[in-house]
Amino acid sequence: MQMNRACAGWGGLLLLTVALGAADPLSAQDGELQLFAVVTKPPKDKAAVTAQVSVEGTVSEAKLMPTERVLGNPVWRTLEMCHSLKAEVKKIPEGYQVLSVRILDASMLPMNLQSTAGDCLIQKAIEVAPLVD
Repeated sequence: MQMNRACAGWGGLLLLTVALGAADPLSAQDGELQLFAVVTKPPKDKAAVTAQVSVEGTVSEAKLMPTERVLGNPVWRTLEMCHSLKAEVKKIPEGYQVLSVRILDASMLPMNLQSTAGDCLIQKAIEVAPLVD
């Protein structure tokens, strides 16, 4: 009997959380967007990285410019060509300002970016890897 009450209590809490929208990680706040990206060119300047980005299902090439906090993040400092990212961003005239970032496995990207990630890895293996000794 105690187990049923506990389950009902958690179920009610979960339902309330979903109903209030707190469980929706995609909800935008203050113009923030969630995007997925694949770094398509070797980043020379970490202050502006070129990537193929997917925002709300649309893929395009854009510049990703980190905030000071993100620029100091080890994830951003070690960014390389073909890395897959999930980021919270704000749209700016030059591209996107990155507010937070996570590295992803390419299989976790949306389908519209997975082929870009695969092509990038093949290109990197053919062109860039032989130059590194």
